Amino acid sequence: MAPIKRKSVDAQADNRLPKKPRVSSTSLAAPKEEPAFPRGGASILTPLEYKQIQIQAKQDVLFEQRTGKKALKQDFEDEEVQEELSSIETTGDVKPKSKGKSRHRKDAQFGSKAETTLRIEGLSYKRLVPGSLVLGQISQINKYDIALSLPNNLTGYVPLTSISDSITKGIEAIAEHEEGSGDEEEGEGHTDPAALFSVGQYLRAYVLSTEEETSSGAKGKRHISLSLNPRQANAGLTKSDLVVNSLIQAAVLSIEDHGLILELGLEDTGIRGFMSSKDLGQGHEISKVQVGAVYLCLVTGQSSNNKTIKLSMDPSKIGNVRKGAFLTNAPTIDAFLPGTAVDILVSNVTASGIAGKVMGLLNVTADLIHSGAASSGKDLEKKYTVGNKIKGRIICTFPTSEEKKVGVSLQDHLVYWKEKVVTSGLPTEASSPTDSLAISSLIEQATVVKVQPNVGLLVDVGVKGVRGFVHVSRVSDDKIETLSESFGAYKLGSIHKARIIGYNSIDALFIVSLEPKVINQQFLRLEDVKIGQVVKGTIEKLLVSAEGVSGLIVNITDGISGLVPEPHLSDIHLQHPERQFKEGNKVTARVLSTYPEKRQMRLTLKKALVNSDVEPWTSYSCLKPGMQAPGTLLNVLPSGAVVQFYGHIRAFLPISEMSESFIQNPKDHFRNGQVVKVHVISVDAEGKRMIVSCKDPSKFGSAQQEALESMNLGSSVNGNVTEKTKEEIVLELSGSGLKSILSVEHLTDGSASKSLSAAKRIRVGQTMNDLVVLNKQETKHLIRLTGKPSIVKAAREGKLLTVFEDVKEGAEVVGYVDNVTPMGVFVHFAGELSALLLKSNLPDEATALPGFGMRRHQSVSARILSIDHERRRFLLTTKPIADTKSGIEKDGPSYDAALSNPVDELSSNIGDFTLGKITKAKINSVKETQLNVQLADCVQGRIDASSVFQTWNEITDRKHPLRKFHPKQILPVRILGMHDSRNHRFLPISHRTKAPVFELTAKPSDLSVKDLDILTLDKVKIGTSWIVYVNNATEDCLWVNLSPNVRGRIRAMDVSEEVSLLTDLPKNFPVGSALKATVLKVDIENNRLDLTARAATTSSPITLKDLSKGQVLPGKVTKITDRHIMVQLSEHVSGPLHLVDMADDFSKANPWMYKKNQAIRVCIKNIDAPNKRIFLSARPSQVLSSSLLVEDPDITSISQVKVNDVRRGFINNVADNGLFISLSDSLTAFCRVADLSDLYLKDWKSGFQVDQLVKGKIIGIDVATNQVRISLKQSHLDADYKPPLTFSNMQVGQIVSGKVRKVEDFGVFVVIDNSANVSGLCHKSKMSDQVNVHPKKVYEDGDAVQAKVLNIDQTKRQISLGLKASYFEAVTEPDQSNGVFVASDGSNFEEDESDEEKRATTHGITVNGPHYDDESNDETLDLREGQTTSSDVNMLHDEAEYAVIEETGVVNAAIPTGPSGLKAGGFDLTGGMSLFDEPGAPSESDADSTTPNKKKKRRRAEIRVDRTGDLDANGPQSVADFERLLLGRPNSSVLWLSYMAFQLQLGEIIKARDIAERALKTIHIREETEKLNVWVALLNLENTYGNQNSINDVFQRACQYNDSEEIHERLISIYIQSGQHQKADDLFQATMKKHAQKPALYLNYATFLMTTLNERDRARAILPRAMQALPSHAHLSLTSKFAQLEFNSSNGEAERGRTIFETLLSQWPKRLDLWNIIIDLEIKQGDREVVRTLFERVTGSRMKLKPRKAKFFFKRWLEYEEKMGEAKGVERVKALAAEYVQGQGKEDGGSN
Repeated sequence: MAPIKRKSVDAQADNRLPKKPRVSSTSLAAPKEEPAFPRGGASILTPLEYKQIQIQAKQDVLFEQRTGKKALKQDFEDEEVQEELSSIETTGDVKPKSKGKSRHRKDAQFGSKAETTLRIEGLSYKRLVPGSLVLGQISQINKYDIALSLPNNLTGYVPLTSISDSITKGIEAIAEHEEGSGDEEEGEGHTDPAALFSVGQYLRAYVLSTEEETSSGAKGKRHISLSLNPRQANAGLTKSDLVVNSLIQAAVLSIEDHGLILELGLEDTGIRGFMSSKDLGQGHEISKVQVGAVYLCLVTGQSSNNKTIKLSMDPSKIGNVRKGAFLTNAPTIDAFLPGTAVDILVSNVTASGIAGKVMGLLNVTADLIHSGAASSGKDLEKKYTVGNKIKGRIICTFPTSEEKKVGVSLQDHLVYWKEKVVTSGLPTEASSPTDSLAISSLIEQATVVKVQPNVGLLVDVGVKGVRGFVHVSRVSDDKIETLSESFGAYKLGSIHKARIIGYNSIDALFIVSLEPKVINQQFLRLEDVKIGQVVKGTIEKLLVSAEGVSGLIVNITDGISGLVPEPHLSDIHLQHPERQFKEGNKVTARVLSTYPEKRQMRLTLKKALVNSDVEPWTSYSCLKPGMQAPGTLLNVLPSGAVVQFYGHIRAFLPISEMSESFIQNPKDHFRNGQVVKVHVISVDAEGKRMIVSCKDPSKFGSAQQEALESMNLGSSVNGNVTEKTKEEIVLELSGSGLKSILSVEHLTDGSASKSLSAAKRIRVGQTMNDLVVLNKQETKHLIRLTGKPSIVKAAREGKLLTVFEDVKEGAEVVGYVDNVTPMGVFVHFAGELSALLLKSNLPDEATALPGFGMRRHQSVSARILSIDHERRRFLLTTKPIADTKSGIEKDGPSYDAALSNPVDELSSNIGDFTLGKITKAKINSVKETQLNVQLADCVQGRIDASSVFQTWNEITDRKHPLRKFHPKQILPVRILGMHDSRNHRFLPISHRTKAPVFELTAKPSDLSVKDLDILTLDKVKIGTSWIVYVNNATEDCLWVNLSPNVRGRIRAMDVSEEVSLLTDLPKNFPVGSALKATVLKVDIENNRLDLTARAATTSSPITLKDLSKGQVLPGKVTKITDRHIMVQLSEHVSGPLHLVDMADDFSKANPWMYKKNQAIRVCIKNIDAPNKRIFLSARPSQVLSSSLLVEDPDITSISQVKVNDVRRGFINNVADNGLFISLSDSLTAFCRVADLSDLYLKDWKSGFQVDQLVKGKIIGIDVATNQVRISLKQSHLDADYKPPLTFSNMQVGQIVSGKVRKVEDFGVFVVIDNSANVSGLCHKSKMSDQVNVHPKKVYEDGDAVQAKVLNIDQTKRQISLGLKASYFEAVTEPDQSNGVFVASDGSNFEEDESDEEKRATTHGITVNGPHYDDESNDETLDLREGQTTSSDVNMLHDEAEYAVIEETGVVNAAIPTGPSGLKAGGFDLTGGMSLFDEPGAPSESDADSTTPNKKKKRRRAEIRVDRTGDLDANGPQSVADFERLLLGRPNSSVLWLSYMAFQLQLGEIIKARDIAERALKTIHIREETEKLNVWVALLNLENTYGNQNSINDVFQRACQYNDSEEIHERLISIYIQSGQHQKADDLFQATMKKHAQKPALYLNYATFLMTTLNERDRARAILPRAMQALPSHAHLSLTSKFAQLEFNSSNGEAERGRTIFETLLSQWPKRLDLWNIIIDLEIKQGDREVVRTLFERVTGSRMKLKPRKAKFFFKRWLEYEEKMGEAKGVERVKALAAEYVQGQGKEDGGSN
């Protein structure tokens, strides 16, 4: 009654209050209640407790309504629970005013409504349950998962397998490939999350699980697992919910030219999404989108067929809520999912949040954070009023809430779908909050602006519009019980020093800590650690490997540790690092590199690096030649060494720069891990390459200094090659010994390839002469040389420019290209002298080329155009000076050289060969596309094939037109211009080179005209015909020449009317072939010309209007599917070729007999002009007018089909009510389920599939509706069909076969085979000759049985059957046509072997074991541990024994005593174990003793009465057989495993599993071996058919009931045999921890690692681990076996094994077993000298072997030498043996 008293006191207190607005209970109870600010999981109640409290509240309301009294308030033992209840029931509503007497009446009237007011709450870890949907923003993209920022400072992680189905399938394919190939390295197909997503992207996530990751003694870290898969993220959505302005998550299914096809994850898989490339949004390119990527998209509409949803992910459209981009119409409440913008009607406003409704249906709440109060600091009750409409966006769902409600956000960056930005002044200076205030930053003054008791603080961190949140656990190092706004150290307005520890982009809040330990912490994140920084840390762990200590783990602060590799432990190599470094020691280290994405850091303890004052080298761009720093040698090579600095900075140290003196082998002077001080010689920042030197840069001899100073630019020097790289050659100058560099580009004046070719011929040590000094840098002691012949010649003649004073206007100079700019070319000479060659001073044809046709270091010859003495610069020109200044003279050099032996005998110099001149040429060679000719000595020309023939008839050989010409033939020609042989271009005559090649014509028409008109592309007109010549042939087209400078293309389909010629264009139209072609299209702007070589009637481009029905055209196959192929007729016309139109015989119709791009001939069947579709046919009868028999005629109308016609067709659709069969492209027939077969088909759909060819009979035609009915029944198709048995056919005494349809307690129902579903009942009294047999224990549904008709009730149409064995007397062969066994009493049962085999086969049984015709035989399962799968193995032993029971006259098969393995169609259930003879099984002697004598033979007919016994001789064949045998042998694991194998053959996995469970319960507890057999079989079964959870469950149970170690070993073996090596590896490690005292386990694991996984280092690391765990007496044996493993394993190293054995022999020289082992191993290795050395050592005088042991080794040695066949060796062994005997005799004599 205490609660009632308290309530009465409260009531009195209320009556004493003045008549004024009453303060809400929320504010009065504020110090005790938990506000609606559940950050950090302050709530302590579970969802179940919430539910119970809400139910209690409803009951109280109902009680008050019925009685008018207040409900009793329950006592709460836990104060926290009471506070939680207060928090739940707090609504923030203002209570109604007290109005005296009417108060109780109104409370009773409206109490229910007041109590159920919507509670304002936000998302928290406890409210986040599996199945929740939440809006997230990508905050981090890792290698294997994606981090999402969630509302209220939560973070979730999305694994790669939960992104989309496409990504999951790709990962599974990669895993299968890696598992099959054994390659564990990442392939090229590895999924990169960074290519799929971007940081800041909004996504809807589905909560998979929430769990706490507990570590030893530490508080569990909460982990939220999420999924982005549209199937889960769009849970509950249907097609009707996809209205405009709703948001749906979609995955990219395919990428098309015009947009993306997206998968929506709806139940209706036919619904797809489409997003135009214009809707991707700014910053997104369709070329960068990858299949499998997931986007949250806005629904903008639907297509006309309602099968495609139009989507957009443009942020400007999604966030445009002001113009209506919010949900205004929702068919169902399921459409309100996170991410959707809504219009909210405010129903309640409190200081802690806002509540409201959407469309009057859906309750929504916005907590303190997402109502905007936290960031703005404004009072919500002043900003919003009840009844207002505001825009918001849904951010989460609450699945555990009683009523449907969602959480919303009113923050601008979420509502308007953009990232949160802050401004520092000008609006254009907007940046992200983390740019303004980086994570880990310290804040000197953080002001508390809001206090949430028991939750935390909101502080002002100095960033406008973004606040910081301090959780109560991060306020102080000490525990804070409560927080208050008015008092205490953390009241409103208090200022504190703080540190930023994170940022939540969804909440737009900084995560802040006020803890001194965090503020004073040096590093918070690995990102805060700078490369090259000196840090202090504590040794956390020593890493030990087979070689010793391999490194240290050093902890520098909480949660941040780094690795110190072994080379970086010290400046010198430590023999025993463990003596110097102990766990817990303090060390000073320097950071070598950090990998934040992998959470890894490398440190160094080398004093030379830690104590260095040089700024660490962390970037190539900051390095310059001459800079010095210490580095670590990473790899010492014969040619030099690789030097490692900090981060990814590496350099190459050439051998020539290692020392001032000569070094032959760097490894003699340097070692890996050594610190060297180097200086930069050259650095390439873009290529990330650098060359360094160890030489002292200040050490340079006076003689060398004088030689360098006296060396003049342009002087000629000689040198020896000391080093050669790909780009440079290093020389040592003769005499002075100075180092110089010769660029490879400066070897020749020719092309780059020519220079590279010259460089390949240069060898180190070679002497190079006649080199010219181009430049010298005395400060760097650097000399640059050139070997360009043009520059060397100019230097020899004194014409090489070295100083500005040598520049003379008009002089011809030689240099090389230093740089090419759009303005012109900079030409360099010797020293620092350079000049500019302007674009206007280059030849006209060169200005049109990229880079003016020049490259760096190319030789240039030019004249000096002008000189600017004041600025000391000058210009060059390659044009004649006069032409440059006046424009009168022609371009090009003067060609007045005299000709030698001109062919026309008239021309005197090369200048006579002008444009249009007619002369003569002599053929030098005949090519496929041109004639190479000469006009005079050293004057070449060419005649293109298009410039030879005038008419088509002149060409006699169309494939090789030019073969009619021969060398030395003289032709009249006319000059057209010049030919650029390098670029194969036609040039004007004014462009002449040093060795000109003239373009000529030999056409009679060109020789006869006065003014030559050269053909250009603009003169080619559409429709004109030309003779063209093939220049290049590909699979898609032919490239042809109309003239030397006009080239065109002929598409494959336009090459010829003959389709057979189009299959191989390069073969049928070789280069040089002549064709007659017509111009189809001319595109002058893009320099494109399209032609056709088909007949003139078909030369125009084919359009839909040009086609007519029946027309035959060639086409190209562009796409192949299982149902049709796509054939392209022209560039814009294509159509499908369906299965029914591929052949006249449907059985030959196969789309995959075509290949892509194959040319075929098709016939136009029909044209649908309105829909722009065509229908094609490739039937020979239509394409070729073939007279061959048409097996399946084409049906164009329903009038061609008659009832009773037999037709074939392809199944088009498998529906629930039947099949739709395509008889042609225009006619589809329907087959009902009842017309599919004469027999009852239980699962009829499994027997039919789309595109399957079927044959049926037309049974109905409806012309009006164009519908045809067809039947596939055999009775309709087969004239000799024998109908199934009916009830009237059954006779008493008839023997029939059937299958058990149903099993009841009183008997079984049997369906008779080959009958019209005729069934009968066998009562349990007629079931077996044994008494009290329960039907359900003997039979199961589907069992095949043999029955006898006992009685027929015609009136009730019932049949009584009997299954007793005694019923089946004198049964002959069954009649398979109707499943009836014909009885013939008194017949002879003597049968030969073939008859018996035949009889067994008719029952579906083979003499070698069980055989089943069911399709499940195709499945294979091997449940053994170490044997291969066989497809046909005896179920029972071949020599199974029989026991004759004379009393009953029945022969029963005994259970096999020694089975070779129990398998089910290749399924071995023995688990690789040896199954022992079962107790009670008869032995061979017993079987022999029971062999019937002659007297018994007279009773043979009586004994063979029971045919069931004969079936048992072949093993149990049905469920009944197994159940009968198990009644007598319940403890036989062989029988149980056979039973499991039987079910697996039938595909009954669940039944096989149930049988195993039955066996474990049935087998006696003492039969441990039998139970173990079943456990192993069950593990095999789960490994193949189960999942990991089922395997773990069986494994744990097996370990409880059996020897745990043996079960571990069995499962490991199962994993290895099934190829699951990773699982085997993990289980090996777990077993070693649990069973550490088993030496064999360590050896097995090492063998597995080395032999199977080829991981030698891991295998060798096991030995030290075993030594620590095993007792000392086991060390020798195990070490010996590990050494043997090195010899025996294919991946081992025999030399390492020898080393281990030598170590053992040095410690235990008297262990002769070790000597035997190593001798055996070396004999297998085959090295005779090693074997002989071992024999010598073991028999030597040092061993002092006893005679008996010495005799053993001498004898073995002698046998070895005899086997080797070496007489010398044999004699030597005998001599050593004799010597040993003599020595032994002396010792004996001396002792006597």
